[in-house]
Amino acid sequence: MASSERGFAAIVLAAQRGGRLDPLADKAGVTHKCLVPICGKPLLEHVLRALVAVPGLSRIHISIEKDAVDAVRGVRGASGDLGVPVDYVPAATNIADSVYAAAHRVDEPILITTADNVLLSSAIAEQLVERLHSGAECVLVVATREAVLEAHPDGQRRFYKLADASYSNCNLYGLRGQRALRAAETFRSGGQFAKNPKRLAETFGLFNLLLVRFGLISLQRAMARMSRHFGVRAEAVVAEDGSQAIDVDNVRTYDVARTILERRARS
Repeated sequence: MASSERGFAAIVLAAQRGGRLDPLADKAGVTHKCLVPICGKPLLEHVLRALVAVPGLSRIHISIEKDAVDAVRGVRGASGDLGVPVDYVPAATNIADSVYAAAHRVDEPILITTADNVLLSSAIAEQLVERLHSGAECVLVVATREAVLEAHPDGQRRFYKLADASYSNCNLYGLRGQRALRAAETFRSGGQFAKNPKRLAETFGLFNLLLVRFGLISLQRAMARMSRHFGVRAEAVVAEDGSQAIDVDNVRTYDVARTILERRARS
């Protein structure tokens, strides 16, 4: 995974959790969550359209169950019809192994996001890619509590309170090089650390958990500690647009995302 050019590949994690039919998919009468329509398009299409608008994108790798591929190919952009080739990689039983499988033999920086990240901005994705090409090996995108609540007062309910601000992650990550793939281990048991502090302690250590839990460390210092922990240059991008921290997890966030998409369409 050594980068020789300024291109990049994207991994879209589209598998359903635990192989179970998502409640939103069941309600919409579709076989898979990424096919749930919102503002006239499947969730996945919104994500793919944002990605193909980012300069330098060479290929999209969609991580999904084998039996869902045929249905997903019908989504605009999922068959390469938006100008960027698309591969399908069988999803593993956990996010970490799904990332490893999708990243196999990829020789350029990788952007990672999820199929329900429908508010994804091409601009913030481009910022992440620029950080990777500027020397960062691991990049994560976050938004402050104030920015998220400005985007929508019910957009997010859990935040990491650090010394400088409270943050929410944006389900948007970047990796460059083999060493950076070690960071994918943070998601082996799931990445929702705000909901399960035990996962944070197991991944980063109890002391780091306490620093975060009691707001004793800034975002910059947290990234420095993460860099030392994984032996890579880790950086954070703080999105000015708080909607980047809102994805479609349930009925509430579906309604929030739809409101924001409709607002964007009017403007």
